[in-house]
Amino acid sequence: MVKSLVIAGTQSGVGKTTLVVGLIAALRARGLTVQPFKVGPDYIDSSHHSLAACRPCRNLDTWMMSPERTKALFEHAARSADVALIEGVMGLFDGFGYEDESGSTAQVAKLLHTPVLLVIDASKVARSAAAFAVGFQRFDPQVRVAGFLVNRVGSESHGRGVASAIAQATGLPVLGWLPRAESLSIPERHLGLIPSAEPGRWAEFGQATARALAKYVDLDGVLALAGDCHLPGVQAQAQRSRHAPRDEFLTRSVTSTLTPDDRVVIAVARDEAFHFCYQENLTLMEEAGATLQFFSPLHDEALPVGTAGVLLSGGFPEVYAGTLSANARMHASLRDAHAQGLPIYAECGGLMYLTESITDFDGRCMPMAGLLPGRSVMTRRLTLGYRQAQASSASWLFHEKESVRGHEFHYSTWEDRPTDLPAAYLLTPRDGAGTPRLEGACVGNLFASYVHLHFWGKPELAQRFVAQARRVSKGSSSLAHFAG
Repeated sequence: MVKSLVIAGTQSGVGKTTLVVGLIAALRARGLTVQPFKVGPDYIDSSHHSLAACRPCRNLDTWMMSPERTKALFEHAARSADVALIEGVMGLFDGFGYEDESGSTAQVAKLLHTPVLLVIDASKVARSAAAFAVGFQRFDPQVRVAGFLVNRVGSESHGRGVASAIAQATGLPVLGWLPRAESLSIPERHLGLIPSAEPGRWAEFGQATARALAKYVDLDGVLALAGDCHLPGVQAQAQRSRHAPRDEFLTRSVTSTLTPDDRVVIAVARDEAFHFCYQENLTLMEEAGATLQFFSPLHDEALPVGTAGVLLSGGFPEVYAGTLSANARMHASLRDAHAQGLPIYAECGGLMYLTESITDFDGRCMPMAGLLPGRSVMTRRLTLGYRQAQASSASWLFHEKESVRGHEFHYSTWEDRPTDLPAAYLLTPRDGAGTPRLEGACVGNLFASYVHLHFWGKPELAQRFVAQARRVSKGSSSLAHFAG
């Protein structure tokens, strides 16, 4: 039986990721298999979970995918684990909007019938922490807040005092606290935490945090708090096999009757600069017939041999712009792939890399691959939020006016973009008011946008991407539209 627990916070920045990484490492030290999850669209927190757990973290996003598919994804990933730890997003009740719970940690907790361990930052409070605790405990009776962790206490007496006040006010257990210490925090920059894909003492951080939790937190109590997962899919799959090679939801969604000759190579950018890609996007492409070959725009001079399609995910190209700019051979390889009609799909940082140049925060302008006219310029204004997108035209990836849900998260703007360049999407304002805006570019075999997509919410996209690569590899049509 898989146990599951949501680790939520009263707000962003309370230390949820640090605590989850420490819990993963501490539970693994006990010989348990831990499957991490992250509520919402975040890639960076997930990267630290994956490193600590030695298995991919999965994103549970009830706005970008339906509740049914959210549950299916949880079942798919949790079946071979002993414990599923789910890190929340922002505060427990924060989600897409102000009026309902869509996209929130609370919604996921209720959907999966999972108890919540609430993290409270006590760095600037004492007994008032109990007021926070009571408010979150009572706000939605259907959310089972089962206990608390206190973070960033100033001393042992502070920790004991805050814990006592919370326990007295709520009648619920406080399972421990962590001291305020620089060594127990992950460095940050303009998009949040620094990802584990970049150089850093991440393994040492996980071990140090695990030791702190073992000292200050009741790990047996945490395990006892975790609820047995009662989702039928998890139980049935666990009984059949704890290491099943294929998930039934995937095989129902994606063609699985492929011969070896039907498989095609999709080149996927993965290095320090490009790593914002959901595991399910890759898994669904493999199920559709892709053989994934990872490459580095930073370090490699050419796309992998036999490439039939290219995926350029998001990341931090602005941080590595100098090295990316100097790798002119890779620019040429991408331009050759584009000229040959290979489908190229780029999101956010991938779009930035395909423009003519990137201007970093210090005003330095560095040439890039140049498949898209215009330049990417870093600003101090954050563009952030969920997006309801409608395909501007029919392409190898979308039907005309087909809708999809995604999200944006970037500080750059695409300047000097030609006004007559065909757009990828028409984005609808979230409140239904205001003027829709055009976004990205869809030019022949190149589809690029700032919008990140989670293919689990629309598995057809993986099928279409691979099908187009297969058509190109067989020489049948380089610009064929998807024919339903």
